[in-house]
Amino acid sequence: MTRKLVSLAIILPAFLLAGCEFGTKVVEQTGPRGAGTFQVANKSTMAVVGKVPDPPYPLTPDMLQGPRAKETYQNVKVLGDLSTEEFNYTMASITNWVAPDGTVANGGCNYCHNPENMASDEKYTKVVARKMLQMTRNINSTWRPHFQASLNTGGNAGVTCWTCHRGQPVPKYNWSESLPEPNRLNGNHHGQNAPAQTVAYASLPNDPFSALLQGKNQIRVQATSAYPSSYKSPIETTEKTYGLMMHMSQGLGVNCTYCHNTQNFANWSQSRTQRVSAWYGIRMVRDSNDNYISALGDVWPANRRGPAGDPRKIYCTTCHQGVNKPLGGYPMLKDYPGLKGTPVAGPAAPPAPADAVPVAAAADTAKPAG
Repeated sequence: MTRKLVSLAIILPAFLLAGCEFGTKVVEQTGPRGAGTFQVANKSTMAVVGKVPDPPYPLTPDMLQGPRAKETYQNVKVLGDLSTEEFNYTMASITNWVAPDGTVANGGCNYCHNPENMASDEKYTKVVARKMLQMTRNINSTWRPHFQASLNTGGNAGVTCWTCHRGQPVPKYNWSESLPEPNRLNGNHHGQNAPAQTVAYASLPNDPFSALLQGKNQIRVQATSAYPSSYKSPIETTEKTYGLMMHMSQGLGVNCTYCHNTQNFANWSQSRTQRVSAWYGIRMVRDSNDNYISALGDVWPANRRGPAGDPRKIYCTTCHQGVNKPLGGYPMLKDYPGLKGTPVAGPAAPPAPADAVPVAAAADTAKPAG
């Protein structure tokens, strides 16, 4: 009897320490056999791919003809290049994506417009919507490499308002510079060493976003030589980088090997194409936060700001919501060509690292981080 108890005492801890988890597993090989690049997920906790609503009605070729929206309506500063019919079709879609009737007070068209004067900018929601439409077009034109690097969609994956909003005025997943401190009996941890949902419950800084998903701070973890002289990564920077990587892993429902080869995390030539997509994605998010969301400044009312008074911004989970391709990679732009946009005057998407896996990008003289 004693021998059996001793055996159980040895086997049970070993079983628990082995990381065993009950439930059916879904295993996907994402790299060469023998490389250990597998995605393992618990089927019961896998995120469900969100449904894409049907267009309000068919958009036929003849509807793309005729007078432009800016000629038909007053004060159309974005999408005025669309035909009047396509403009109406797109507005009907936006209403369904952001503020359907019955979901919010004054939903439908009235959420952004004064029904007595549709051209008026008196409602802040209309000013915000206009800026968000500019952001959407910018993402679909300037940041196409983010989609093309890992999706075989002919550039039609893209985003629409639905990608983030899913029928809600404010996207469910967003962040502010004042993230909630997890409740602990032993006091304030100053944003560290207290497992937080924002970094997949790792004991890492629970706000890696303020430093790395806005502005132009470098994302560095390790040097490329044994004795680095030009750049040293302080522990604080390294921890924030790991925190961001944990968020990306959780937000996309993947693990490290979705982008990296664990033989050498830093080596681009051994990485998967998805790492290039992520490299562009980080910079796309920064661009959106800096030049569109934060750029609205005082337009945001107090009830649309975070605890620190800053606007609620986007991160990877905003679009992905637990799946590696938002909405399963559904080609959103095939039904909404008016949101494709054209590259605007200004900085283009930067080229990917020179030693990255082959993509349609020029070589970079100063290797970017990330």
